[in-house]
Amino acid sequence: MVDQNVIIIVSALLAGLTFIAVVFPLLKKAEKKDRYKSLIKDRRKTLYQDALEDTKRKGQAYQVNTRENMATFYKVEQMIGDTGAGIRKKLSNAGFRSPRAPLTYMSLKIAIPIIFALLAFLYTQGMDDITFTTQLLCVGVALLAGFYAPEVYLKNVIQKRQQEINISFPDALDMILVCVQGGISVEQAIARISDEIALQSQILAEELALLSAEMGLLSDRKQAFSDFADRVGGGSAKAFGTAMIQSEKYGTSVSQAIRVMADELRDARMAAAEQKAAALPPKLTVPMILFFLPPLFVAILGPAFIKVQDTK
Repeated sequence: MVDQNVIIIVSALLAGLTFIAVVFPLLKKAEKKDRYKSLIKDRRKTLYQDALEDTKRKGQAYQVNTRENMATFYKVEQMIGDTGAGIRKKLSNAGFRSPRAPLTYMSLKIAIPIIFALLAFLYTQGMDDITFTTQLLCVGVALLAGFYAPEVYLKNVIQKRQQEINISFPDALDMILVCVQGGISVEQAIARISDEIALQSQILAEELALLSAEMGLLSDRKQAFSDFADRVGGGSAKAFGTAMIQSEKYGTSVSQAIRVMADELRDARMAAAEQKAAALPPKLTVPMILFFLPPLFVAILGPAFIKVQDTK
């Protein structure tokens, strides 16, 4: 009776886990689609509000407080080492689209060095055998580390996003090409592929959804592609945005431009995969020597060594 109850409980748990494994991806997919719809809605709302503000400002000069705020922002950017729209571009490349993101980034770049310096000072203050010069050196190193920590983190996030986009974008471009050759417009193709590519790359799906929203609202599609290229920062997606701008400018065939770019990106991805495969044997040499050969020697020579010990 006890064994039957155990079997029933285990079977019920396995059935529940199977149900969760089947249903959870579907719920997650629906959640992602809701997020993209919300993202597109917010972007369209922002563009609409910007258009209204531009209409209201026509024929009027900027107010003094607006100029002062922009001048203050520019001075703070110069103080932390960036000029112009450099901070906003970096944060956009990293996926931080909030209007407060630049202010948060600048605040962290000021606050983190102070916190690191205080922690280093308190840590070295409790040491009896440390000199004042060494303590000052530790505080200075902590100050520099805190100053460059947000920038290093931001570069790391940008690099990871670009890597994910470069891996997934050739497949998305192939699907866009199929849609365009089937008679679907570029706007509808990008909107459709942003949903299809979601399971493979959430970052690329969000960027394509934003591009679709901008193309539907902006009067100039070149501006939408330019904004897309600025957001992704580099790689194959930026090349796609640049190619679309050139196609809009000179009136060349969009499907032909996408076809040529899809072939180039596919070849580039294959070349990158071959390069990684060629670099794999040298990277495996040290791990094999340290972790593979010693257990192999023990498994081969161990029985013979044991027999020799038993015969003595």
